Amino acid sequence: MTHPLGTQPAPLHTPISTEEKVRSEANFAPFVAQQLVENGRFRVSADTPELVELFQAVAHRVGEMLQRPVVSYANGRYMVITFGE
Repeated sequence: MTHPLGTQPAPLHTPISTEEKVRSEANFAPFVAQQLVENGRFRVSADTPELVELFQAVAHRVGEMLQRPVVSYANGRYMVITFGE
């Protein structure tokens, strides 16, 4: 397939497998928890619904780990995880 001069094809996103989701959630949670304790928030690029879902699960796990309310919000480009009220 040809593309107009000066343009690139859109990158294809390979779906994350169930095993990758489980491992990612488990591995990101301690890092995100550390960042929340040190900085009060964590920001990550989350430009697909799949990544937003993954980091919402991470935020939930972090809240359970720290036994504090943790909230997350996304704007379609980034996701921020921080402490709740």
